[in-house]
Amino acid sequence: MYGLLFLTGSCVYPTLEMIWRGHTHFSMAFAGGACLCLINRICCEGMERKSLALRCGMGAVIITLVELATGMVVNHLLGLQVWDYSDVPMNIFGQVCLPYSLLWFGLSLPAMALCEVCKKTRSFF
Repeated sequence: MYGLLFLTGSCVYPTLEMIWRGHTHFSMAFAGGACLCLINRICCEGMERKSLALRCGMGAVIITLVELATGMVVNHLLGLQVWDYSDVPMNIFGQVCLPYSLLWFGLSLPAMALCEVCKKTRSFF
């Protein structure tokens, strides 16, 4: 099932970025796959009985940390400069920022729903 989740996340995340920013980078496919797998494992399975707000908050933390790790590798280590949030308030190393973390909070709900769809699709086959 995690293969399906990773593949789904690796398609959805760059697509959302294309809609939002008009461009993306292949590293976002890896980040999206990792995010959906982690959201499924932590928010859907590990926190199944917790409140929806707490699960969305954890989803936001997961996405923010994956973005930070990806940015540190892609932008700082490899020097590709794919994105830079240095001019956005409350940023960390220009790789993540509070406004996007708040956006991730909202997007965690459909991400968790997508995990459930992937689970049901898997049991269909």
